[in-house]
Amino acid sequence: MTTQTDAAARRSRLLVLVPAQVSLMVGLGLLLTRDPLVNLLTPMEDRVSRAFAADRAPVADAVSGVLSVLAGTESIVAVTLLCVAALLLLPGSPRWAEAVFLGASVAVQSAVFLVVTVCVQRPRPAVPHLDAAPPTSSFPSGHVGASVALFGGLALLALTRLRGPRQYVAVAALLLVPPLVGLSRLYRGMHHPTDVVGGLVNGALTLLVVGSVFLAGRSPHGAEENRSRRRSSPGATSAGPPDGRAAGRVVVVRHPHACDDRLADRVRAVLEAHGHRDQRWTGTTVERPSGELAETCSALAPDGAAPVPVDLVVACGGDGTVRACADVVAGTGIALAVVPCGTGNLLARNLGLPLDPATALEEALGGDCFGIDVGRVWGDRLRPARFTVMAGAGFDAAMVRDASPRLKARLGWAAYLLAAARHLRDPRTRVSLRVDGGRRRRHRARMVVVGNVGTLQGGVELLPGARADSGRLDVVLFDPEGAAGWLAATGHLIARALRPRSTEPRQMARTAADPAEAGRRSVAGGALTYYRGRRIDIRFAGAQPREIDGETLTDGRRLTLETEPGALRIRLPRAPGSTATRPDVPTPHRTARSDRVPRAAGAPDRPVPPDVLAPLAPRHTQSGS
Repeated sequence: MTTQTDAAARRSRLLVLVPAQVSLMVGLGLLLTRDPLVNLLTPMEDRVSRAFAADRAPVADAVSGVLSVLAGTESIVAVTLLCVAALLLLPGSPRWAEAVFLGASVAVQSAVFLVVTVCVQRPRPAVPHLDAAPPTSSFPSGHVGASVALFGGLALLALTRLRGPRQYVAVAALLLVPPLVGLSRLYRGMHHPTDVVGGLVNGALTLLVVGSVFLAGRSPHGAEENRSRRRSSPGATSAGPPDGRAAGRVVVVRHPHACDDRLADRVRAVLEAHGHRDQRWTGTTVERPSGELAETCSALAPDGAAPVPVDLVVACGGDGTVRACADVVAGTGIALAVVPCGTGNLLARNLGLPLDPATALEEALGGDCFGIDVGRVWGDRLRPARFTVMAGAGFDAAMVRDASPRLKARLGWAAYLLAAARHLRDPRTRVSLRVDGGRRRRHRARMVVVGNVGTLQGGVELLPGARADSGRLDVVLFDPEGAAGWLAATGHLIARALRPRSTEPRQMARTAADPAEAGRRSVAGGALTYYRGRRIDIRFAGAQPREIDGETLTDGRRLTLETEPGALRIRLPRAPGSTATRPDVPTPHRTARSDRVPRAAGAPDRPVPPDVLAPLAPRHTQSGS
């Protein structure tokens, strides 16, 4: 992939996702104003409006009036300015990200609302209005959208900043405001029920978009708490070399475009500050995506007596560079540190690393070593290879293949959205899937993704509950049918991004416990079907585009994937996932690959299938961004 700075990626994300939100809201509004929905919804909504108008009373008039004023333009602007000022001026360090998030959420919601009302002309309910009707469309409710952006944004900040009982009280009180405002707008005859729903959707999408730009990857309670958590993590090993000796050799693998000279100087300074003065730098190329890492790790000492040990490998690039480095060091006991400076940086995001490259390295070196899984994939016309993030075939791989390098340089990962639009009408294909040697299951799907981790950019959980230390791979078959299927799948993923994640892994674990179902679970009307297992065998009816960690592979009809539990030692500021990680037991340095799959503690040792025993050859694609 092509690289850019994290700040530029965030700006491009806002520029692309906001027009997508506008398009979605305009589409929903036009759908509501066209037959046959008008004939279907109008009688029901008119009955609701007349019922509210018939039951009006002085007390309810006064309460609804207060709520309408609270969500009015003047009040929203005033409260937003006060909250932004408080975030910047109250004692303690200024919270710039939170302040910008809150202000931008209100501003973006208002801008989207104005554009939608210009494109969608929907009359207000035919009942007496208790407020002056502004010259805008009834869809969506601006009051409701503004209240979601402001009070929902404050609830998100309270959720990340407050602790104890007051956190739940504050969040519940703030989240109660938007639905009460919606009821008040219905009561006062200003909106149809679907207008209120549209306002809720518009506000929620705004929080998702703006939050993914300004809050994604930030620690909820600050760096000091992270350091305390790292020190108490039960799965951690010592951050420094044993016996107090000086830090050993470090090999830095640098993608030449992802890591420019200025960033390279920062990386070098951070390493030296942590005692790593013996640094060997190697650049990546198309033919050698990990540079001379393999040769450096096995290089002989000057007298030719013994290999020179390497304590740490630093991957400066994107997921492609990280994958290439992990392919070399997995199973060797050498630790890997990730400096995320690519387009996607999905492994870094899923492991909780900051997205600023130097900060990520600083926190990782101040943390501990943890064992995480890697996936191994092979198939027809495909050399065996390891991956750390995801492998897939179909729509996903076609999107990666056809993304413009020029647009990736300017827009970052948002360029993939434009490439995806070209493949929305691609035909479905027949897929058969076998999990852990069980019976083969047949589906139709537009794409199949197998993940070691599950979260995409913007906090979208494509594979809920997937964790890099679970010892299993998670699978999703994506098969929306028609516009309704795409809306159902998109709505499900967006709703899950806004939902607390604690329930997803438990639900998947209960399903996976049934051998007959092999972990199967379908959601969104069958548009998304999930499996989980250690070994996944996939067959397609015809040749499909394929990819691993954002790198395209040759088209083919077969993919076999297997997890290598705990095979990769990685430096992290804290344990991956929400629960304790398996303890990482350092293994002696070795240069030859084992013919056994590395295993988690207590798991049986399992041989690698015969067709993947050969050492993995270097890949001949440009890696790292």
